[in-house]
Amino acid sequence: MPFVADFHIHSKYSRATSQDMDLEHVVQSARNKGIGLLGSGDFTHPKWLAELKAKFTLLGVGLYEYGGISWILTSEVNNIYSKNGKGRRVHNILFAPSLEVVEEINKQLSRYGALDVDGRPILSFPCSRMAELLRKISTQIAVIPGHAWTPHYSVFGANSGFNSLEECFEDETPHIFAIETGLSSDPLMNWRLSKLDRIALVSNSDAHSPAKLGREANVFDCELSYQGILEAIRTKDKSKFLMTYEFFPEEGKYHYDGHRNCGIVLPPQEAVRAKNLCPACGRKLTIGVAHRVEELADRPEDYHPENAIPFKHLVPLDEILSAALSVGTGTETVARQYEALIRDFGSEFEVLLKTSKEEISSCAGTKVAEAVVRVRKGQVKVDPGYDGVYGKIRLFDSEEKSEKSQLGLF
Repeated sequence: MPFVADFHIHSKYSRATSQDMDLEHVVQSARNKGIGLLGSGDFTHPKWLAELKAKFTLLGVGLYEYGGISWILTSEVNNIYSKNGKGRRVHNILFAPSLEVVEEINKQLSRYGALDVDGRPILSFPCSRMAELLRKISTQIAVIPGHAWTPHYSVFGANSGFNSLEECFEDETPHIFAIETGLSSDPLMNWRLSKLDRIALVSNSDAHSPAKLGREANVFDCELSYQGILEAIRTKDKSKFLMTYEFFPEEGKYHYDGHRNCGIVLPPQEAVRAKNLCPACGRKLTIGVAHRVEELADRPEDYHPENAIPFKHLVPLDEILSAALSVGTGTETVARQYEALIRDFGSEFEVLLKTSKEEISSCAGTKVAEAVVRVRKGQVKVDPGYDGVYGKIRLFDSEEKSEKSQLGLF
């Protein structure tokens, strides 16, 4: 039976993360979203690991259970080092097959950084050496570069990354079988690089608060086991790895080039004409994901590889409600309408993907129903994100916004 998986989340022990990122709040949000499998996040942090060990129950081979949700052991690390005269900052997601293996991982990684300072620890050694070290601990450990294109902390990042996986992982490259696309890119953008043809593309939320769970995710129909899931990813078996759910990449906060302090946002072509300098202050622009993909791509924009894992663009339900009801995402109006939809139809993904327009309308009003349908059809306009500023979704034009919102039961 198909299930939704979000492998990359954080705990309350990571910087800039909500204190609600504890197991209880995360479980409740996962149920609301319709997520069946979650990454544990932050297993390198001793306090979080102690909580996982106290509350997790072994479920099958390499997976755990808590709160009616299945869990796979994952953690993000921040490799910071110098190579070829350039500072490198690369985030990697680690997958481990058991708590016992996690204990050994932490023992070895503690030689390269303080694991108790942050749920996403800084490790002062190269990605290639880390991958080799982890493979010696267990060949079942997987390393997947996180949000692979973002400017500041990623394997292909404009500011501190590399031009290929081989440059970063050297002899360990054959053991790197997947990358995370990140919010500011989607599979269509990654397919433009022929050197990524053997690489699986996974998508995760990188959630720092419970509400952000599942904003990107993966859908599987495979054996619910550690090895079964990783093998489905590694082989890109379309009968087992069914699809990914993606942001519209323009909504990601590093899609276009820009300079936040000056309010300057530019598509790649305009940034190149400006010599990648801010037209307002003359300082260097933050080069976004679209620009970076353009630099490394060897295929046209509409290229589709054979046997690629399909994907769907989604907009989180709270953002759809915000657009339809002309109120903020954090308002009581949105919260009440969200709860009503989940109560009536079971989960957020059920509402976004399967519930009929008529059923949504009966619960939440015609404008909400129309907004959901527009997202399904890709009838979305986005003011692109840049330099750490999220893009803005527009589902209705100004004339439609001025109409009175229909709140259904409310």
